[in-house]
Amino acid sequence: MENSKPTSNIQSNLAQRLARPELLELQVYQSARRIGGQGDIWINANESPFNNSEINNLNRYPECQPPELINAYSQYSGVAKECIISSRGADEAIELLIRTFCIAATDSIATFGPTYGMYAISAKTFNVGVKALLLTEDFQLPSDYLSQVADAKLIFICNPNNPTGSVIPRERIVEVINRCRDAIVVVDEAYIEFSPEYSVADLVASTNNLVVLRTLSKAFALAGARCGFLLANPDIIEMCMRVIAPYPVPLPVSEVAVNALSQQGLLTMGKQVADMKSQGARLADALRQYGAKVVTPYGNYVLAEFDDVAAVQQKLTAAGVIARAYSDPRLSQAIRFSFTNKAQTDYLIDLLS
Repeated sequence: MENSKPTSNIQSNLAQRLARPELLELQVYQSARRIGGQGDIWINANESPFNNSEINNLNRYPECQPPELINAYSQYSGVAKECIISSRGADEAIELLIRTFCIAATDSIATFGPTYGMYAISAKTFNVGVKALLLTEDFQLPSDYLSQVADAKLIFICNPNNPTGSVIPRERIVEVINRCRDAIVVVDEAYIEFSPEYSVADLVASTNNLVVLRTLSKAFALAGARCGFLLANPDIIEMCMRVIAPYPVPLPVSEVAVNALSQQGLLTMGKQVADMKSQGARLADALRQYGAKVVTPYGNYVLAEFDDVAAVQQKLTAAGVIARAYSDPRLSQAIRFSFTNKAQTDYLIDLLS
């Protein structure tokens, strides 16, 4: 059996004050890779000695936080290594935060909708309350947000927002961080590569109540790999590392991600983002000409509202196009179109014209 190691010398900080109290004295599980060691014969983790794959070391457990991956994302993001956790997509990071800071049947999170549904769903699966607050008509934070988020442990803001494609100005996000000092503000930047000027990732190291979520699923074209990142000050990182799974990043995922974050990988990503934005602009113009009300897009998708959404949905379905419709009352007449390549965009434009 692998060892567990007690924690000690706990000092008070915001992350520890907000964390579930039982975590402060938790004996953190020490996996074989966390314990480490040097030698030529590895018999400390009940692994098979046979590698039946073309991928080197696939018979061995991976590092909990692969150094090459953390280093690569640190260089890309400009965020210090000690402020980064890699996770199975940003979705795991959402659950990680809820498990770390929210007491079941007692605490709550706050969201501003319409927005990404997994914040609320993840909270509800852990019996954590949800303050489902509303964005304004133009998808901005309400003026009285401070009173609305009262007592919430975590405040989730998706920026750029999914599914609307709208964005909240950076200075407004900074205002929320500064005014909500007794909560952790979680800014989901899954689509930030399409509007990088709105990021607040540069603030995480110096801010004790900010978490930024990132992913390689969108701009980096690695949705199937499931690789995301939680960026925060070291106090929050330390608390989240108490509850993270022993091996959250599979070895092949780490290798693919490191390659995507290489110099060549970043050049490819940049070119593809530019191409998607160009095609998205064409699609948005075609939707406007079709008569739709279009939300200015800041991600890799455009939300369009139609007078007769059922007829549009039927037209798309008949043409073999799968787009996203919503049951949310505010989006009942809307369809979200993801940006795609030129050939498929041409097809959509011809269909709409």
